[in-house]
Order: sequence, then C-alpha cells, then structure tokens
Amino acid sequence: MTPACPEGRTCSHSIGRRLSRKLAVMTMAVLGILFAISWGSIKMLLVERSAEDMRARIELLREVIELEARSGGEPAVVRRVTADARMRPGTRLQLVFGDGTVCYSDPPTQAHHMSAHFREQPFEVALPDGRLLQARYAVDFGADARMGERWAIVLVLVTLAAGAFVAWAAGWHVRRQLRPLEALAAQTRAISAQRLDQRLSLDDPAEELLPWIEQFNALMQRLEQAYAQLEGFNADVAHELRTPLATLIGETELALSRERSAGSLKETLASNLEEMQRLSGMVNDMLFLASVDRGAVARRGEPVSLAALAHQVAEFHEVPLDEAGLRLEVQGDARLAVDEPLVKRALSNLLGNATRFAERGSTVRVRIADEAPNEVAIMVENQGQGIQTQALPRLFDRFFRQDSSRCCDGQGQHHGLGLAIVAAIARMHAGRTLAASQAGVTRVGFTLAAAE
Repeated sequence: MTPACPEGRTCSHSIGRRLSRKLAVMTMAVLGILFAISWGSIKMLLVERSAEDMRARIELLREVIELEARSGGEPAVVRRVTADARMRPGTRLQLVFGDGTVCYSDPPTQAHHMSAHFREQPFEVALPDGRLLQARYAVDFGADARMGERWAIVLVLVTLAAGAFVAWAAGWHVRRQLRPLEALAAQTRAISAQRLDQRLSLDDPAEELLPWIEQFNALMQRLEQAYAQLEGFNADVAHELRTPLATLIGETELALSRERSAGSLKETLASNLEEMQRLSGMVNDMLFLASVDRGAVARRGEPVSLAALAHQVAEFHEVPLDEAGLRLEVQGDARLAVDEPLVKRALSNLLGNATRFAERGSTVRVRIADEAPNEVAIMVENQGQGIQTQALPRLFDRFFRQDSSRCCDGQGQHHGLGLAIVAAIARMHAGRTLAASQAGVTRVGFTLAAAE
C-alpha cells in the first residue's frame, strides 16, 4: 500500500532510482556468480598444480636419496639433504628409520617459518641394506593462498565497482529516456477548459508511449465532443425553456393587465396548463436521460412477442395515423425478455416521428428481425423527405433537429428528445441505434440484446 505524505498527497517514487538500484543489484549478482565460479575454478587449478608439484618434488627427493644411499650410504644421504636444505625454502623434510631413529630433520631456521597453508605427505625409500627410510615432506603453499585471497579481493572490488557504475549509468540513461514524459506532463498542464483542442505529441515518440498518447488524445477528443455537446445541450435547454416560459409570462401579464371574463381567463389557464405540461414532459424526459447516463439498466420480464408490443403501440397511434392518411404494417416477430414499458415508449417515439414526416397515403412499416446473434433489430420505415447523410450520425443527439427551425409543423411542438430517449432505451437493453435514409425511404430503429 502506498503511504500518504504529510501534506495529504500520495507519496511517489522515482522510476530512475528504483530501476538503477535493481540493475545494480542484478549486475552485482550476476558478476558475483561469475566471479565466484571463476575464483573456484582458479582455486581448483591451484590445488591441482600444488598436488602435481608435490608429487614431482617427492619423486625427485626419492631419486636423490636412493642415489646417495647406493653411492655413500647413510652419511652421504645426510650430507646431500643437509646441503640441499637451503635450496628448499618453504619446505620441511624429516627422515626416520623404521625403528624410530631420526636420520635427518630440517632445523627450524631452514623451514623458513612455514605458514598455516602447508601440505605434508609421507613417503618411503628402500635403502640398499634392506632397511626402509620413512620420510615426511611438507611444502608451504602460502604464496598460492595469498594470491587466491588477492584475487578474491580484486573480484569483490570489481563487482562493487561494476554495480556502482551500472547504477550511475542506468540512472543517467533512464533520466534521459524519461524526458519525453516530462514533455508530455508539460503539455498536459497546458490543457484547460478553454484549450480542449490541445493534443499530446512528441517529435520522436517511443513505441511504449504511443498507446498512451493515442489513448489520451482519443480521450481528449471524446471530452471535447462531450463538452461541446454539453454547451449545445445547455443552449438548447435554455431555448426550449425560454419559449414556453415566455408564453406563460406573456399570457399571464396580458390576463392581469385588464379585466377579463371568466371564459377568457379559463382559456388563458388552459393554454398555460398546456405549456406547463410540455415543460413537465421535457423535465421528465431529461430526468430519464440523466438516470440512463448514471448507468440505469432495463428491468427485463418474461420473453414477450415484440410484434404484439408493436400492435399495442399502433393502437395508441391509430388516430394520428388516420389523420395523416397512413397505413401501418408490422413485419416479422421475435420473442425477447425486455422492459415492456420502455420498449413501447421507444416504439411510440419512432412511430410519432414517422407519422409526422411520412408522405400522405404511404405505409409505415415496423420491421422486426434478427440483426446479429442474440440481438434483435426493430426498425420503423416511412416514405417521404429523406434525412441528409451528414445528419444521420447526430439524429439521436438531444435537441437535434435536421431543419433550422426550432419547432416542427402545425401538428404541435416537440422538444427534440424523442430519439435521444430511443437511444437511451437501446443502451439500457445493451443495444444500439440504427438509421438510414436513401431514395426517399427512411429507416430509424434500435437493437435489443438478449439477456445474459
């Protein structure tokens, strides 16, 4: 768990220092293992060389003793080993007869004060008279031991120096390679609500940084679009609320400006009630969209026939369809577990749009078909004035209208949230929206995913 700083901010660590320490430790570990293997190999070679040297010396001594014994007997042997004692520094020789009598022994001054790193080996020499001369020969290998110790010290120092150098070099290199992150941090600090169009960029980006830069820029793109939509949404809300509020205020002021009959006041109140109902509907729609934005999902029931739901909605729209001279057909069917009131509401909004913009005497069709595995599409098709291609992606935006006017035809006013609610209901069912317009035929709808 990351500790908290006294100032309340989260404590951080340096990637460069941490990486430098790890590389230094790894370098020293690897070098230590390699040097330990090398030092062990050198030690084994020294031991083998010492053993070979010991065997060669003993063999030479045996030949010398045997030669002197044959030529001059015991006195000649003693004279020869005594004369050779000064030529054998760092050694000790003792000759003993089988009965324990000492034939010869190097004096302590001739042993050159042997160190603790000596090796002693006994051997026997057969004299011409049949007696056995038992010899004990010791050789001091202190020089080899000291050389091994010096090698060990050198290897340890080299390991520590290599670790320190790697730590410094890695830290310098990491700091150099992390400079692009500092540049990205500076660019990020320059982004503000007034400069959402700024994007991160590097002259020579590393492959590891490219996904972060691309994802951040994509996030900023979405944020800029959302901010623009929010600004447009606020302007649209203000515009949509201003018209009915201005109507309410104007009619109320007019009613209060002079004496009016009860019938006239009743008409004014009825008109005000209609505007307030429109305001209430708009507020309820906005609250519904806000709940969907917070992650509300559909409450699915038992599987139902989507064609049956479409016929139920068609009965509600029967009068507007007749007045517009339109026919309604429901084609296809599918059974799916859905939130019935929400699906009916989405179908009602789609049929309402189709009724307003369909060509008189034409047929409005509700098509229900499988769109993909575990996904059903509901499309409402009408003939009439098409939708511009550039307007299709924004068709389900809140308060969006294809034309420049803020109200539709004489059939009543609509505040532009109908298709946004359709999109929200589709998302609540893990679906998506569909729209196409070509050759005077417009198809608008949504998909419903099967419940998991």
